[in-house]
Amino acid sequence: MAEHSVRSQVTTALFYGTSSIAIMMVNKIVLTSYGFPSPSFIALCQMIFTLVALYFARALGMVSFPSYSNKVMWQVFPLPLIYLGNLISGLGGTKLISLPMFTLLRRFSILFTMLAEKWMLGIQPGGTVQVSVALMLGGALVAAADDLGFDLVGYTYLLVNDVLTAANGVVLKKKLDSKELGSFGLMYYNCLFSLPLAMLAVWADKEKWQQVQDFDMWHVLGFQVSFLGSCLMGFVLTYSVFLCTHVNSALTTTVIGCLKNILVAYMGMLMVDYVFTWPNFMGINISIFGSLLYSYYKFRSSNSKSNVKTITRKLSRQGWSTISSQTPCFAAVHVVAQK
Repeated sequence: MAEHSVRSQVTTALFYGTSSIAIMMVNKIVLTSYGFPSPSFIALCQMIFTLVALYFARALGMVSFPSYSNKVMWQVFPLPLIYLGNLISGLGGTKLISLPMFTLLRRFSILFTMLAEKWMLGIQPGGTVQVSVALMLGGALVAAADDLGFDLVGYTYLLVNDVLTAANGVVLKKKLDSKELGSFGLMYYNCLFSLPLAMLAVWADKEKWQQVQDFDMWHVLGFQVSFLGSCLMGFVLTYSVFLCTHVNSALTTTVIGCLKNILVAYMGMLMVDYVFTWPNFMGINISIFGSLLYSYYKFRSSNSKSNVKTITRKLSRQGWSTISSQTPCFAAVHVVAQK
């Protein structure tokens, strides 16, 4: 795997974090501040924007991906179903729940991912990870127990979103590793095959569709800018996730997503739909502490593995190929002796 510079790693991580915060804020403005009635319609518009952007980018030679063939659908499936459900449930939760509670309940996606990894891959998380996740979820439950803005439908949306986020991560990882379509090809065909389902979802809810047509803010400049911003950021966020995962790792993308939620949680307290109570506030901070512990452990673990690999490469170049990464104490002695 090609190595990337520290500058590109930091830049792509910041790009992803900024994009993720921006789309959450702009979606909140469109759906809550302006009261736009249909998350499904926004999801549809985000897909259309992504398709148009990638189509013209390929026509201009800016990106490349394979042309459509009969096997493309099977290379992408079942990602479009997961993607569409993930998008609609996330937007639905954004509309009905305050941003601090939204970010807390999204922590359950980490639990579902851990369970999926243990079940499908046999990966057992360490004790520190289990403690940090328990703090995140415990804090979320404490905050939810005293959430005066509780909305059952909104909570249901988010729990479904958490399950689909975990599923999306596993499937996306497998699709990217196969390298059959590439990042842009996977983005393009994922949206293309999701589009008919999104159109059906919008058309099936005739009451919401009528509300979209009768929406009285279409002529307001502030809403127009926010709505177009949501469509643009849907594409930008998807691209930033692919880019960050490619240049860094899936681990870094996960940790950055976890850290940016801390900022979103505190920023969301300034929104009009957040109702302050001390138990809710304390639950939020307990969950945030768990997030910091989780992020610290993951980065420390990643750096430790990186250091062992670096020592092993040095030994290999110096003819110590028999020393494996499982014996870092002997490796360290040899490296010191060479200085």
